Amino acid sequence: MDLGEAIKTRRKKLGLSQGDLAKLCQITQPYLSMIEKNKKEPNLSTIKILSEKLDIPLPVLFFTSLEESDIPESKRQAYGIIENSINSLIDSIFLARD
Repeated sequence: MDLGEAIKTRRKKLGLSQGDLAKLCQITQPYLSMIEKNKKEPNLSTIKILSEKLDIPLPVLFFTSLEESDIPESKRQAYGIIENSINSLIDSIFLARD
């Protein structure tokens, strides 16, 4: 899992700076930077706050952090076929502006 990259990608898609997101989550920008670089592993309550402020359900955030090595080898081909479609669907649902 690359949770840091998933958080960073989502943050950028929303047009937020690290400082903006850190402020929303009441954490420091350096701490968020370390999370995004996978140098610090946040506790679950911090991840929940991040997902709330990123306006994406926690399970979806975890899904977007999956890496090929997280998928059983026997299912990687099938996952590869649907991965882009699922990510596009996630973006269309959770990036849509009201």
